[in-house]
Amino acid sequence: MTRIRRGYIARRRKTKIRLFASSFRGAHSRLTRTITQQKLRALVSAHRDRDRKKRDFRRLWITRINAAIRGNLVSYIYSRLIHNLYKAQLLLNRKILAQIAISNRNCLYMISNEIIK
Repeated sequence: MTRIRRGYIARRRKTKIRLFASSFRGAHSRLTRTITQQKLRALVSAHRDRDRKKRDFRRLWITRINAAIRGNLVSYIYSRLIHNLYKAQLLLNRKILAQIAISNRNCLYMISNEIIK
């Protein structure tokens, strides 16, 4: 029997995987089996860290708001500010409040003073 050359489909699949792992180091970018393992691991990490990034940014915003509020009013804290915002039906999310706290602190103080009244 004559030798049969394999088709291009398997080669194309391996090439696609190698392009994904081309920036990896060592055997992780050269050996097909380790490339597939590292690709799976990278995709799992990316999926997990997308959710983690949302958590981290929320924590950052809360910290910034709390620091700005405590800087002005000693007895006023973050949880009371958020509670009073909901009671006053002011729809400002934490991201916007954190941006206000950084860029225009006086505006944040005005918002908190209006809520207290």
